[in-house]
Amino acid sequence: MRAVQVITLDGPKAVQITDVPEPDSTGKVLVDVHVAGVNFPDVLMTRGEYQMKPELPFVPGSEIAGVVVSGEGVAPGTRVAGFPVLGGYAERAAVDPGLLFPLPDRVSFAAGAALLMNYLTVDFALARRGALQPGETVLVQGAAGGIGVASIQLAKVMGATVIAVVSSDAKAEIAGAAGADHVVGLDFLARVKELTGGRGVDLVVDPVGGDRFTDSLRSLAPEGRLLVIGFTAGAIPEVKVNRLLLNNISVVGVGWGAFWMRDPAYLQEQWARLLPYLEDGRLDPLLGNSYPLESAADALLELDERRALAKVLITPR
Repeated sequence: MRAVQVITLDGPKAVQITDVPEPDSTGKVLVDVHVAGVNFPDVLMTRGEYQMKPELPFVPGSEIAGVVVSGEGVAPGTRVAGFPVLGGYAERAAVDPGLLFPLPDRVSFAAGAALLMNYLTVDFALARRGALQPGETVLVQGAAGGIGVASIQLAKVMGATVIAVVSSDAKAEIAGAAGADHVVGLDFLARVKELTGGRGVDLVVDPVGGDRFTDSLRSLAPEGRLLVIGFTAGAIPEVKVNRLLLNNISVVGVGWGAFWMRDPAYLQEQWARLLPYLEDGRLDPLLGNSYPLESAADALLELDERRALAKVLITPR
């Protein structure tokens, strides 16, 4: 079968399309991959910069949607979303049964491949780590990306008001389409204060890091929480902890992968919680560019260069 392989740790441009054997599906479910999601950790792994460092060569890709080929407990032909951890950028992938999820008929394969990493991460972030309550206000950094769109939609489902931070007019359109109540630019601090009557926001979702981190802290209301999800800007910010004392604010780490790997059953709990919102359309991933396997490098570069609008996808079939 055809697959994308990371053969050297020289970044997205160095990935190659190769013919590889079908994955060993012993004890797993073999899935025909219709669509695979592209995520920032995939970019980092092409350089060996992610905490998970697979042995070379390896097939990246942690989330897929497609049709079951074979496997105990799942009928062939069943539509599924799956989390293979690795191996998604290929025509077929093997998935642990506990990491496989039924895909409602109304949800396309493209939308299914856009769900797992982003929406389950954000569910964990908002509900468990951030303890978001109805009526609170959420500031979303990187609001036009996959995590950003998921944060806007899930925060709205949970009854919050959302202020989205974007860096361009095109990204503002994405954030608005996702359901943000207000869309602001990178000089967001003054606008946040204006929109909240000087109080600030209750929660900041930050997958970006970099030089906007300090203003994110300043935008928090008393007892506000800043959720650290990632560092797509490249720079890992440092916190002067005296800032946390002034308004009793919290900086909260969001390590979804580290959490569920200790308790994989948690993923099924999350899917069951989100499924009604998928079925009634309140959660509906916004889809960006889609690339064939042969253009996987371009898909990865779109994230690496921060050009992505909504969810970037790869279509092996």
